[in-house]
Amino acid sequence: MLSREVHKRRSSPAARWAATVVASLVALSSLAFVAPPAAAHDELISAAPAADESVEAIPAEVRLVFSGVLSPEAGATAVDVVDGAGASIADGEPVVEENTVTQALDTASGASGEIRVLWRVVSSDGHPISGEYTFTVAAAPAPTPTGTATTEPSTPATTTPTPTPEATTPAPSDDGDSTFGDVWPWVLLGVLVIAVGGAVIYLLVSRARRENALRERGVGTGDPGSQPPADH
Repeated sequence: MLSREVHKRRSSPAARWAATVVASLVALSSLAFVAPPAAAHDELISAAPAADESVEAIPAEVRLVFSGVLSPEAGATAVDVVDGAGASIADGEPVVEENTVTQALDTASGASGEIRVLWRVVSSDGHPISGEYTFTVAAAPAPTPTGTATTEPSTPATTTPTPTPEATTPAPSDDGDSTFGDVWPWVLLGVLVIAVGGAVIYLLVSRARRENALRERGVGTGDPGSQPPADH
């Protein structure tokens, strides 16, 4: 009789319900340990420059590393890098290698301040994921004023125009005057000599003519035979 009562108690609806709940919990617990976890989507695990990092100048590239291999299909990956004014400084298309995306940047853009990186990729399970982050490019320091010294505007150098050479007529040489001035005394002396010589020659010739005339007449020659006969 006692065993039957015990069996009835164990076979009561409450007992059966409790046993069912316990069995269900045990089964769920075993499934939790035995079933493989659901596959998670890939995610960005590192970046260079990193989020909120400050750099001195625009880097040559932005490098993004993800937790899984990315799709290499054309158009599956897109990266844009913009400055504070919203202008893109990305140079060309992104390059995908396994789980790494590299985006070249225009280092000559001179961008500074907050730089935003926007990316979109297709993960290994075919699910597209996207995100963004920012880093900072330090602005170039402003030039320090040099105390109270003031810089005066430089006076532009004045270039003196070179005079154009003009055709000049050579002045007549006064060598002739100077030569004449040097020789004119000799010219006068020559004229005087000629004049004196001419006078002397004239006197001599005149005297010779007169003597010849007297000689022809037999007068004043000093020849005894030439004396006129004495009067008897």
